[in-house]
Amino acid sequence: MISRQQKLSKLAFRFGLLGLLGLVLGVTVATLSFTDVDGHGFSFFNYSVSELGHYGHSAGAVLLNGGLFFGGLSLVLFCLFAMQISDSPWLVPCFLLLGGCFLSLAVVGLFPINVYHLHNKAMHCFYYFGFSSSLTYLFYSAFAKRRFASLGSIFWAFLTWVSFTLSLLLAHLDIGIAVNGKPFYQEMVMAQPRPELWWPALIEWISVGLFVLWVFSLVWSQRESKA
Repeated sequence: MISRQQKLSKLAFRFGLLGLLGLVLGVTVATLSFTDVDGHGFSFFNYSVSELGHYGHSAGAVLLNGGLFFGGLSLVLFCLFAMQISDSPWLVPCFLLLGGCFLSLAVVGLFPINVYHLHNKAMHCFYYFGFSSSLTYLFYSAFAKRRFASLGSIFWAFLTWVSFTLSLLLAHLDIGIAVNGKPFYQEMVMAQPRPELWWPALIEWISVGLFVLWVFSLVWSQRESKA
């Protein structure tokens, strides 16, 4: 007889994997189909995530935004199922915050950069929720060996927290990388001409990549979970 905990773990794993597949597939197809006004392909060094979802400028915008929307909602379900098999009081707020992060991604897909203000607010929420959830997870994993706390997950969570912290600081500090007072990156997508290595875009992609790796480690931990 399969226990309730095992059923919830399987559901968390399946919805988590489905959500990550939607996110990664949307980004991959959108990057491969992207062409700028000069006929150049997409570069992670000087284009932001939002520009891949810009209708009228990106050929794969609908794929990226669809991946963010449906992938984000699927990962919200992952958080809801995983939260029910938590083994620590720290894990509940962690998954609540992580669910807020994925819901923000779904809103980013629903309201692309064409709907500027809503898109910008959703991206703000993504970074704040991502910072808070990764920090809460580090507290969760600090006290004892836990169900969701593998060495890999802790490693990726720490790097996610560092990269998100840096992204938040860049929104408020003028150190020559970002313009002081400008929200995160959406005002900066208008910066022209761009250098071949544009740090705001690169830091954003590093943050998103580390975040996906952390989430994948959480999802993968439930593939053969036992009651």
